[in-house]
Amino acid sequence: MHYDELKVALGAGLLSFPVTPFDGNDSFNADVYHKHVAWLSSFDATVLFAAGGTGEFFSLAPAEVPIIVAAAKAAAGDTPIVAGCGYGTKMAVSLAQASQKAGADGILLLPHYLIDASQAGLFSHIKAVCDSVNIGVMVYNRDNSILQTNTLLRLCEACPNLVGFKDGSGDIGLVRQITATVGDRLTYLGGMPTAELFADAYLGAGVTTYSSAVFNFVPALAQQFYTALRAGDHKQTEKILKDFFYPFMAIRNRQKGYAVSAIKAGVKIVGFDAGSVRSPLTDLDAQEMEMMAELIAPYTP
Repeated sequence: MHYDELKVALGAGLLSFPVTPFDGNDSFNADVYHKHVAWLSSFDATVLFAAGGTGEFFSLAPAEVPIIVAAAKAAAGDTPIVAGCGYGTKMAVSLAQASQKAGADGILLLPHYLIDASQAGLFSHIKAVCDSVNIGVMVYNRDNSILQTNTLLRLCEACPNLVGFKDGSGDIGLVRQITATVGDRLTYLGGMPTAELFADAYLGAGVTTYSSAVFNFVPALAQQFYTALRAGDHKQTEKILKDFFYPFMAIRNRQKGYAVSAIKAGVKIVGFDAGSVRSPLTDLDAQEMEMMAELIAPYTP
């Protein structure tokens, strides 16, 4: 897929990040992954992200990433697959190239590892990754990797395959400055944990789509919320927020890392044996699993 086509696909609808299932030996469970991704692909997500944040990219060995990407491509039909990528520049370049070879349609560049960096350093890091592949690249603005508007403009000029900007910073002022200044050169994605909680604010800042983690286990509800959001149906979005997302947030907030763990729990509850999260994350306890099951029940067949 040409990177311009990926840019269009990113802006065409809802996006999601499949979880990465592990078996009893803590190895990638390709069979469960294939079934889950194939199920997700039957709904209306326009792009799926393999080995992304919800897919526990941070817990994967580098050699596992292209294997997971290839499995996603085999299961997803015509749905484009974007691969997670990150760490230091050398490792990120290697991961990007391996993912392209495995069939990825694009790369999501997560924040580099551990340390802060200057704007010049971020520019060099991102440009090196973009230059290493000929598929589309999206940058993820959060934590220790916050691009300022002028840096992003320079990257847009230097890297024709930079097609997307995903924000997980919550800095709406910066996001609005970027969308107003950079314009339609990029597709803008909301990337806050449980993105639906922030979707109205991001839509007002010019971010028209986002990645839905709960799409992993209640895809029809996630699509219903997205459709109502884009239609300006505030009554419907508020109802779904109150009935589902705020109670889900209460479970998610019980422990650090539950933004991923609760998603994997939901996947298991709806019938896909996704296994445990890898350390340093922890699984929900029995009581929390019951809470999740009660929350999900009205939205599953």
